[in-house]
Amino acid sequence: MAEKIISTEYSGEMQQAYINYSMSVIMARAVPDIRDGLKPVQRRVLYAMNELGLNSDKPHRKSARIVGDAMGKYHPHGDSSIYEALVVLSQDFKKGMALVDGHGNFGSIEGDGAAAMRYTEARLKKFTQDVYLADLDKNVVDFIPNFDETEKEPEVLPVRIPNFLVNGSEGIAVGMTTSVPTHNLSEVIDAMIAVMDHPEITTKDLMNILHGPDFPTGGIVTNQSDLLSIYETGRGKIKLRGRASIEYASKKTERDRIVITEIPYTMIGANIGKFLNDVAGLVETKKIPDIADISNQSSKEGMKIVLELKKGADAEKILQGLYKKTKLEDTFGVNMLAIADGKPEVLGLKRILEYSIRFQVELNTRKYTTLLEKERSRKEIQEGLIQAVDIIDLIIEIIRGSKTLKVAKNCLMTGNTEEVQFKTVSSKKQAAKLHFTENQATAILELRLSKLIGLEILSLQEDYKQTIQKIQSYETILGSRQAMLKTIKQDLAKIKKTYGLPRKTEICDTAEAVFEETPVVEQDVIFTMNRFGYVKIMETTAFERNEASVREENKVILPCRNTSKICIFTDTGNLHQLKMLDVPLCRPRDKGIPIENICNYDSSKESVCFMESFENLSGKHLLFVTKNAMVKQVPSEEFVTIKKTVVSTKLTEKDQLLFVGIAEKDSVVLLTSENRILKFKMDDISILKKASVGVRGMKLVEGEQIKEVFCVDSNESFIIKPGKKKINLSDIKLKKRDAKPEQL
Repeated sequence: MAEKIISTEYSGEMQQAYINYSMSVIMARAVPDIRDGLKPVQRRVLYAMNELGLNSDKPHRKSARIVGDAMGKYHPHGDSSIYEALVVLSQDFKKGMALVDGHGNFGSIEGDGAAAMRYTEARLKKFTQDVYLADLDKNVVDFIPNFDETEKEPEVLPVRIPNFLVNGSEGIAVGMTTSVPTHNLSEVIDAMIAVMDHPEITTKDLMNILHGPDFPTGGIVTNQSDLLSIYETGRGKIKLRGRASIEYASKKTERDRIVITEIPYTMIGANIGKFLNDVAGLVETKKIPDIADISNQSSKEGMKIVLELKKGADAEKILQGLYKKTKLEDTFGVNMLAIADGKPEVLGLKRILEYSIRFQVELNTRKYTTLLEKERSRKEIQEGLIQAVDIIDLIIEIIRGSKTLKVAKNCLMTGNTEEVQFKTVSSKKQAAKLHFTENQATAILELRLSKLIGLEILSLQEDYKQTIQKIQSYETILGSRQAMLKTIKQDLAKIKKTYGLPRKTEICDTAEAVFEETPVVEQDVIFTMNRFGYVKIMETTAFERNEASVREENKVILPCRNTSKICIFTDTGNLHQLKMLDVPLCRPRDKGIPIENICNYDSSKESVCFMESFENLSGKHLLFVTKNAMVKQVPSEEFVTIKKTVVSTKLTEKDQLLFVGIAEKDSVVLLTSENRILKFKMDDISILKKASVGVRGMKLVEGEQIKEVFCVDSNESFIIKPGKKKINLSDIKLKKRDAKPEQL
């Protein structure tokens, strides 16, 4: 075969390839279909479980088996993503209606992960069987080939409710996301019926039926007035608040408590731990100091987080502070994006319900068309059997007089009597009038003699009457849209009666939390950091009483104000800022807390070059010296920022920051690893921006680096001992920057 080379523009090919990738992620991975509200992986997991026969009345089966079937037959991707989908489908704290009955450790609301798939077991819930997978055998949805065309899978599941609303959805595609809150099943069904009864109904009227989201974790939606806009446009922000109550002490020996029994939906998982840490941080930093103890007393019975307050604490003010400062009040971003008519679309509430109704009409049309065809076929056979019973003696004579089954069947269908031997001429004449259909003839020839008993004949006639009634009923449903909608409404009412649950989330308009922090009383303190990186501040009087032991135990001791910030310059060129308000006020013997807990400084990756209170740097210049002898002065105003970490200087490859200090002396002395020394004036060093590399302080030979930096006044006596003998820096000759150094 001759080689065919297609010449194309590289940028155009890349653009088209990226578009194809984006559409694949959007359509086949991250965004649910509006019809069944499921992503492909969820749909395939449920269908694989259905094919395995994992019904609610059957034993649980290993999750690994379910994942293996889903991956091998329908979803050729990583097993971890399939198992994660299975786990989420079983978690009733994430889904409005859990679809999988998990057995074993399927994770917890506090963020514990599920056990490995080889340890857990699962099966379908009765709700899933009845509402999501029923009627698959009635040709209600199209089946498409799987990835290797060896199996068939449903394009969508015949879900009988708007699952897109009931169970919500979250997904991140390319250039778009979907985020749909969960809703109450009963309210969604009522809203759907309302749209069927009154197609012109407005979203505002629907909101009187479907009041808003209903999260499995309960909680309170505090911006009810914004919900109409959210449900009209499909976009917006829902403000959530946990449910907390104040329990006042009944005895003098007891303390007031704040008890949290419901959390915002956004706090599921690791955010519960973060909330507890945030509360502890607020206590340590004195922002909410009146909390004496925090305990998570949650159990199988439900959520319970208890905050014990100090005597005389203002419980209401503390609760407002928790709303303002922690995840106890949070925002849920809504973006109701789904695949509708083959393309991604952001949908409002009414449009979602209209799509659901259209899908239900399609499902029921196909269902009752299939059932009608089946009943018509049954009617045909029943009519043939009833007719055959009346002339059973003739039929027996035909069967006995035929040499083959084909001859008997041909006689019953066409009245051809040439190859049949009859006992009488009248029987032959009567047989010539027969004209059964092929299906009727087959059924007659397969008729068992026991069916000729009187009661069996009556039963056959009764079945025929029921078949006629069913055919009339199905034709009525298929012939009238109103009859079709009535049938759908009856099915929905049964689902609501069987599986409906009370609403968990309260919807209201609540004033925004107001919390005024107690102003901090400014005072002089001493900041300390020991060799293990633990930091604390202490009162100056406490430091003076224990100065000797404090100096012995700590490598950094800085006087500062309790409202100031400490600047930490590291050898990587970073500047970390540490607020003294975040540092706990301790006694001299207290350990303090690791600096990494309240600052971005990482002691395992960087070393401190210089630490100083920012107020002591105001209006001054800082001297920077690197190991490769790059030097510069930077005004301290360059480092005024609200960010916790910024780059304080630009470093060349394989260079490190060696020295940072206040440029307040006359001269700078550079000492190298080869014991070469150069002394020059501070004024010779350029004043530059923090983003600059600097200028060269001295010429280095290969492999040589700056070892030490000294800032001295011109005639200041300063003794160093780089080798065996002592050197007074006042004896070193003053030269120009970048001049030839002296060899010691």
